[in-house]
Amino acid sequence: MTTMLPLAATSNAASASQSSPSTSSSASTTASQTQDMFLQLLVAQLQNQDPTDPTDSTTFVTQLAQMQQLQQSVSSGQDITAIRQDLDQLVANQTNTSSSSGS
Repeated sequence: MTTMLPLAATSNAASASQSSPSTSSSASTTASQTQDMFLQLLVAQLQNQDPTDPTDSTTFVTQLAQMQQLQQSVSSGQDITAIRQDLDQLVANQTNTSSSSGS
């Protein structure tokens, strides 16, 4: 009988790597690797489960929900980073325009 492992360890690793100062590209790479690892584990669990004692569907759905939540968190973080960069660029352009017209 194969037991399903909780996704908490995988999602905690992704959260820890996101909380450290890093670029959004490295965070998305980590998230992509985490997603691939999760899917590989999920397929392996499904292939190796005992047909006479299948995995609890609640656990299965919980793991899928955790993965979806992780994907949404990464996407939100990337969106916020892009907005921040755009705002920084606007402020820099505004400052350059103000200082050149004031001279």
